[in-house]
Amino acid sequence: QVQLVESGGGLVQAGGSLRLSCSASGVTFSSYAMAWFRQAPGKEREFVVRINRSGTSTYYADSVKGRFTISRDNAKNTVYLQMNSLKPEDTAVYYCAADRSVITSVERAAYEYWGQGTQVTVSS
Repeated sequence: QVQLVESGGGLVQAGGSLRLSCSASGVTFSSYAMAWFRQAPGKEREFVVRINRSGTSTYYADSVKGRFTISRDNAKNTVYLQMNSLKPEDTAVYYCAADRSVITSVERAAYEYWGQGTQVTVSS
């Protein structure tokens, strides 16, 4: 059974930092590209960032470029999202997702497995 479990969310002031983690089980982690999406209240779930299977290539949404950093540790079956210079508009539930394809996609439908999400709230 595939499980993706996010952790690390919380409440932080604007300008602060958080580090999210997503631990995978039930899959060969290194066979999957991983991504983070987020969903703010009343909005569609949106792509944030993706990392390829080996961790050598990343793709960021413009809204987070230069502030967020994705990384992965295949030995630990874990992907991370370091979020710096947080803004109130970053407030959302953050989801990790797994995609077996090597084709970079920002579309939700491309991702086979999803975590349950972790809440990030940035106060002004």
